[in-house]
Amino acid sequence: MKSEIIAQGAEAILRKEGENLIKERIRKGYRILELDEKLRKQRTRKEAKLLEKALKLIPAPKIIKIDEKNKIIQMEFIEGKKLSECLDELPEVFEVCEKIGQNIAKLHDAEIIHGDLTTSNMILREGEVYFIDFGLGFESRKVEDKAVDLHLIKQALEAKHFNNFERFFEAVLEGYKISRNFNEVMKRFEKVEKRGRYKHSY
Repeated sequence: MKSEIIAQGAEAILRKEGENLIKERIRKGYRILELDEKLRKQRTRKEAKLLEKALKLIPAPKIIKIDEKNKIIQMEFIEGKKLSECLDELPEVFEVCEKIGQNIAKLHDAEIIHGDLTTSNMILREGEVYFIDFGLGFESRKVEDKAVDLHLIKQALEAKHFNNFERFFEAVLEGYKISRNFNEVMKRFEKVEKRGRYKHSY
């Protein structure tokens, strides 16, 4: 079957094969071989576990096969539009932003932190918002981690969708209100925001 490299980052190579996406964690030459093997295997296992858990809650790629030996996750390729490329032009943009917030709330209530919430890691398909790339994700009950996750999506909206980011983020928070910890997370979010502003004030 024809294999096409669609992305190559510091951590992994992504290849499309038919209707599947192959994510292969690449070896880091600067790391001791045994440590590199162990880390890549652990991260492959952790990402697959998170993805399987997330899929029960929100739209996300289905896992087809995990190959820990070769550090490969084979999953469903989500055909659709990356939100980073189309969000600003969508007629239903605020509904989509609300869905983003609802998805984040469902993950957080299940103690899943995505860790890389950007519109490049979200795909719109048939009105649903799919979250992809859980490579930096982890499980946590900490309110701080959930607040930082929200801070990430706000920063991403500001960077990529500057003209409307405040209204977009308001809609994200509207969706996030379904979280059982909404008030607690928002209080911490305000503190995270203040820390961020303090850091960038020099």
